[in-house]
Amino acid sequence: MTRIVVTAAMIALLTVLVGCQDPNQGRSQQLPHRGTPGAQGSTPMPVEMAASADEIDLVEELSTQRQAYRATLEKLIKYYDVSGNNDKLGWARTELQALDRIPQYRYVLAPQFLSADLKATAKIQAADDMYAKAVDTERRAGVLPVLKDEELLRAALTQYSELLSRHPTSDKIDDAAYRMAGIHEYFKDYVIALQFYQRTYQWDPATPYPARFKAASILDYRLHRRAEALQLYQEAVVKEAQFTDNKATAERRIQDLSSSDKGGQ
Repeated sequence: MTRIVVTAAMIALLTVLVGCQDPNQGRSQQLPHRGTPGAQGSTPMPVEMAASADEIDLVEELSTQRQAYRATLEKLIKYYDVSGNNDKLGWARTELQALDRIPQYRYVLAPQFLSADLKATAKIQAADDMYAKAVDTERRAGVLPVLKDEELLRAALTQYSELLSRHPTSDKIDDAAYRMAGIHEYFKDYVIALQFYQRTYQWDPATPYPARFKAASILDYRLHRRAEALQLYQEAVVKEAQFTDNKATAERRIQDLSSSDKGGQ
């Protein structure tokens, strides 16, 4: 019996360790549970590649089926409530509660998230308000990484993405992209986090955030694409010099990576 328990524990540990190697685990792609403040809306979040027409059709069908399943359960609950069938009423409520706990993912991207050509230029009050609301939701998720409310983080992602969808020319799109990148990085969805850090400085080359350094760090340590990381570290040293700690780290990594390249020649 002891051997079985130890073996099971080892398998569980290996599963966790193997899962941690995936640079895009998809945890940030889960839809916020119903009832989470700010969870309204279902703007698709980005993935690395654009969706095909077949994928879009399948995802739309899945979304329709999800909504139909929920609507039917809610009707069944009302029916059993009116008819006084308490046993079946309890069953239907339990099934609906279980549905809320099942992870549901966003599979299809919004096209504007892939475009590096947007410009964060326009002062739009509605976008400012949406950004402030999303920041508030993110802050309410907590400060300490081990105690964050992940449902609120997903709700904040939804709110930031709504801002990008409705106001793609707002001067807040680089701010939203940077904060979204940080949330994706928290969820260990590093490929998506990288994309949003890149969009931050592509949408506003003078962005006040250390987005190039952050992107370089992901390329360097998480994705092991070090030639790209070296180039971004070099840009960060010049364009993000006000972040002195980051600059010092970037200069060390430039030296290390440059030395490594020479050694491999």
